[in-house]
Amino acid sequence: MKLPYAEPFRIKMVEEIRRSTRQEREEWIRNADYNLFNLKSSQVFIDLLTDSGTGAMSDKQWAAVMTGDESYAGSASFEKLKQSVEQITGYKYLLPTHQGRAAENVLFTVLVKDGDIVPGNSHFDTTKGHIEMRKAHAVDCTVDEAFDIEDPFQFKGNIDLDKLEEVYKSHPKEKIPFCLITVTCNTSGGQPVSLENIKAVRELSDRYGIPVYFDGARFAENAYFIQQRENGQREKSIKEICREMFGYGNGMTMSSKKDGLVNIGGFVATNDEEVFRKASNVTIIFEGFITYGGMAGRDMAALAQGLDESTEESYLEYRISQIEYLGNKMIEYGIPIQKPIGGHAVFIDALSFLPNVKREEFPAQTLAIELYKEAGIRGVEIGTLLADRDPETREERYPKLELVRLAIPRRTYTNNHMEYIAAAVKNVFDRRNEITKGYEIVWEADLMRHFTVKLKEARS
Repeated sequence: MKLPYAEPFRIKMVEEIRRSTRQEREEWIRNADYNLFNLKSSQVFIDLLTDSGTGAMSDKQWAAVMTGDESYAGSASFEKLKQSVEQITGYKYLLPTHQGRAAENVLFTVLVKDGDIVPGNSHFDTTKGHIEMRKAHAVDCTVDEAFDIEDPFQFKGNIDLDKLEEVYKSHPKEKIPFCLITVTCNTSGGQPVSLENIKAVRELSDRYGIPVYFDGARFAENAYFIQQRENGQREKSIKEICREMFGYGNGMTMSSKKDGLVNIGGFVATNDEEVFRKASNVTIIFEGFITYGGMAGRDMAALAQGLDESTEESYLEYRISQIEYLGNKMIEYGIPIQKPIGGHAVFIDALSFLPNVKREEFPAQTLAIELYKEAGIRGVEIGTLLADRDPETREERYPKLELVRLAIPRRTYTNNHMEYIAAAVKNVFDRRNEITKGYEIVWEADLMRHFTVKLKEARS
């Protein structure tokens, strides 16, 4: 018989987590203004708020921490990181930053201006925030299959070439600084982008003279899906696929807290020397000198090792298999999730799950709160709260999907935890018809409100 996958590591240290009572959780979430970001970590049993910076580092990464070079300029740790990034991506210019949104700030300060248009595949919250705070516009060109959770299409992160070309035709070249490809596409359900689509986007963009950049936070997971799902890719190594994938771009931003397997850090990488020179000045002003940016030497050393580990087949087989294990349990229980199961998280369709909660009462946030009350599990809403208001009209923007993301930290939880999560979701699902009220906003920020919003139970 075929042997099942097993974790390609042994556990050397454990961290105690406490199970609370429902009464405690109801008080805690009320005191947190029904915003899961406001909860203390000690009030959470299984934390699936994000997979960003929440994973476990390996023994080799911790060993690298001890050899970190903290020199202000010319750090040996920077040279190791630069070499690692160039080997995997092919990009020779590197600027470290303290995390992914800082990398976006550095690159977008150079490239994005008032009135610009930035097309791509379902820009994530910080990405869209950086675009809109510069009075530019993010245009979603994701394929339509991404918005049908039952559609079995294997690459729901793909960019629709007709939609993209319409953007290129409708705006002057000077108003489109670049096309952004997010791999994997978080907002569409952790869905991958095919190598064929990436190549076609580059070819189309070249015809219109538009650069292509990647949001590469989960690039290794995307490469694994390419290897497993795309014709002609099975015999290639993950590192070979990564090198080809990034070869179709002009550069990238990276939140290293995902597929870099570290708890902090990010970078901008490119082969465009002019962009690098301009971005270097921004880095020095906002982050630090160009050979450390926003990172300590020890963290750069751990990241260099983490990039190598995250692009190994054995790690990725374990990583994606654990996500699939949880997703398949959900499917077994009849819970509506985005299919096929993507990378880094399972995404629950809140509109199907809670049909009695009005759209304006935030059904995805309602579901996330119910799951916390049920079992101490903290997920995150990927729906109307995250979509935010239109920056010009201030009207609510209702996305096509209202999702609850259960993001799985890397090398952190076991499959027993996955069983617990699935059972808790099923318990809420079994009483879904009793949940008829959602929440309304008491206070919200002008931009990226979901991080700090204050809510109360709806009166209806």
